[in-house]
Amino acid sequence: MHLHSSSFTDMSKKVIVIGGGIAGMTAAASLSETGVSVVLLEKEKQLGGHVRNWDRLFPSLRSGNEVLSYWENLVNSRVEVIPGVTISGIIQHNNEFTVLIENDRQITANAVVLATGYSLFDAGKKEEYGYGIYDNVITSADLESIFREGKKITTAGGNTPGRIGFVHCVGSRDEKVGNLYCSKVCCVTGVKQAIEIRKELPEAEVYGFYMDLRMYDRNFEELYFEAQQKWGINFIRGRVSECAENTDHSILLKTEDTLTGRPLRMSVDLLILLVGFIPSPGTMKLSTMLGLKHGPDGFLKPADEHLLDNTTDVPGLFLTGAVKGPYTIVNTIADARATALQVSSYLSYIG
Repeated sequence: MHLHSSSFTDMSKKVIVIGGGIAGMTAAASLSETGVSVVLLEKEKQLGGHVRNWDRLFPSLRSGNEVLSYWENLVNSRVEVIPGVTISGIIQHNNEFTVLIENDRQITANAVVLATGYSLFDAGKKEEYGYGIYDNVITSADLESIFREGKKITTAGGNTPGRIGFVHCVGSRDEKVGNLYCSKVCCVTGVKQAIEIRKELPEAEVYGFYMDLRMYDRNFEELYFEAQQKWGINFIRGRVSECAENTDHSILLKTEDTLTGRPLRMSVDLLILLVGFIPSPGTMKLSTMLGLKHGPDGFLKPADEHLLDNTTDVPGLFLTGAVKGPYTIVNTIADARATALQVSSYLSYIG
């Protein structure tokens, strides 16, 4: 959808939302309903963030475009959108913020919402899995792009894979890479994608190698049972320790089935790494400008994780979505709406 700037009435209060993913779009649209003027800044030329790269959403497998289009339509009809921008500075003075963007342009507002999201863990840092080394090792993001583009699932050589493996927790719950936290969405993403593979390739064997399967949200456990009972997907409890390429370019996995206590070696035609969340470079850059605190996981730390989860120690500066840690889309939308209420309350307070 083409981005544009809408015409606005003269509103006494203005809010700048930085980041045009689901969190930023939800916060901007929700704020516009309260009668304030909202400017949404996005570094890319299109809104949507990571959701633009998702084909089907868990747990219902609905089209990602449905959710994306809903928020795009609201934002484009109510909010001033400035795409493709780079922020060079943010200045706070009294009850106002001035955001500096290219061409010496300045935008002043009474409050700022940071919705700059997350980045995906670089699977190449886990060299033992062979991403970027072996052609038949891809990430969950790569696989989602295949689904979204309507391509067939094949090996690098163009063959239909007979056996496919998923490795869970790549870049999450891993002391070696400095990420001790759970990324929340990887397990259910692996279940969702495994089902989609079996739908396309009913003859394929699909295996998921996991430490613990964390099916914590509504209907996640049901999807996991469906994956086993209806689609015949095999889940093996054990972290993959090493991968190597066979002469036929299939991937040899070395792991241990911790439920039986036996070592396990298996070759797969295609290996998919379920990558986790990390703080985005944009979030890190803005947090440095504003002097914001980080938690032990590297994500931004709110003023109070229980009572003031959307606020910061800087009056008028708010956080929403995955700047604070891994979130699902459902959780992100709820959090962004809560942020809009906090911002509205703050604007009423400053008069």
